[in-house]
Amino acid sequence: MSTPAHEGPTPLVSLAGTDTETAVTDLAGMYDGRTWRAGRTDGDYWYRYVAVGDERMSIRRSQMSGSLRGDVAVEGEVVVQWLESGTARVDVGRDEVRMQAGVPTLFPIDQRFDMEYADWDQRLVHLRRDLVLDVASERYLVEGAVGFDRTATPTAESIVRWRTAVAASVRALRTQGADSLAWHEAQRGTARALLDLYRFRAEVAPIGWGEHRNARIRTAVEHIHAHAHEPLTVSDLARVADLSVRGLQEAFHRTLDRSPMQYLREVRLRRAHEDLLQASPAQVSVADVAARWGFTHMGRFSGEYLRRFGEYPKVTLRR
Repeated sequence: MSTPAHEGPTPLVSLAGTDTETAVTDLAGMYDGRTWRAGRTDGDYWYRYVAVGDERMSIRRSQMSGSLRGDVAVEGEVVVQWLESGTARVDVGRDEVRMQAGVPTLFPIDQRFDMEYADWDQRLVHLRRDLVLDVASERYLVEGAVGFDRTATPTAESIVRWRTAVAASVRALRTQGADSLAWHEAQRGTARALLDLYRFRAEVAPIGWGEHRNARIRTAVEHIHAHAHEPLTVSDLARVADLSVRGLQEAFHRTLDRSPMQYLREVRLRRAHEDLLQASPAQVSVADVAARWGFTHMGRFSGEYLRRFGEYPKVTLRR
């Protein structure tokens, strides 16, 4: 049932307190924190945390007069945060980002990281992974993994679009309710604005990719994405797409400007990159990851990886 407009959306979470131990208990559980520490700064200690939305998207506000340090991990979500005031460091000791007021910052995706905040007023948006992938498929050849280039600072124009989309979502939720079409479309609009903030790690879809004439090659591409970890041949892909081998090859060259096997190799290279980003050098070697994705010649693998990602695989693993 939709919430009446005059009442506003019912919070998913609403927390507040004036005790450091309670803050850790209240907040760490939402972010799978294991080693959180809260402390006092100059004034009286207090915290507030509120979230509205649903399981696909929620908009949150986090405030604290004090400090908070610890580790964070979220599963199945993409989280964007920005400061209204205060100081914050994200991914401390790795690809550290010192947050600037008003500039949206992504949580590292699918990996545990350390953070440090002090005397802050912060906004966050949590988006379900499947929502982001579904919207991304409007623009990209989505492979099933969510990855963004977090190294570039968002442009002023993309930040304005992002904040406008978030504000529209809050308005739709408040006035129309969580069951409304307006809220559903506002969620998708926010996900589109996210794709403007940070570059999505996937190939841009060709013009007309979603049209009926490309249905068979789409089937082949989707099969590659779902089965890249398995042995695949051109004949396998042609059979899945209901095309002859020659017809499949011509379709790939015409639409994607490469052969089916070249496309498969690129997908496997990106999967290796994702694994190296998330792996620990103490537990996994470059050779292990390369072999997992069918690369048996380490020299060629390193060369292709360097050309594609601008660094050697061992550098990615050691981050």
